[in-house]
Amino acid sequence: MSSLRSERTLAWAAAILLIAVALGAFGAHGIRDKVDAQAYQNWTTAAQYQFYHGLALLALVALEPRLPERVSGFVRILFLLGILCFCGSLYLLAVRDLLGIQHWTRALGPITPLGGLMFIAGWAALLAGAFRKRTS
Repeated sequence: MSSLRSERTLAWAAAILLIAVALGAFGAHGIRDKVDAQAYQNWTTAAQYQFYHGLALLALVALEPRLPERVSGFVRILFLLGILCFCGSLYLLAVRDLLGIQHWTRALGPITPLGGLMFIAGWAALLAGAFRKRTS
């Protein structure tokens, strides 16, 4: 991973973690009493997974000397897409009644597991990359 790529990954991680903390706090103080228990659980799950994968991006920066460039780039993309799809869809599903976007449920529902698959694929790619020698 180049220095520029590490800096970008670090910036992504910091931004994702900042947003995760803000959205977690907003969920606890701004929407908790405005949505049902399941919607609030969806919100907290989204914030947790966003935080976990933001930390995973930080770890990816730290692991850069041990991973092939292509692996670390692929893992980064999968984690970012997973955050967008999994967490993003859960956030929207949690507040769909507040935003008046109930009709989006049919579209958002399938996006959540797709994001989960991206997380799984990212971790699998990291596992596979752990056994490959860095050539660059």
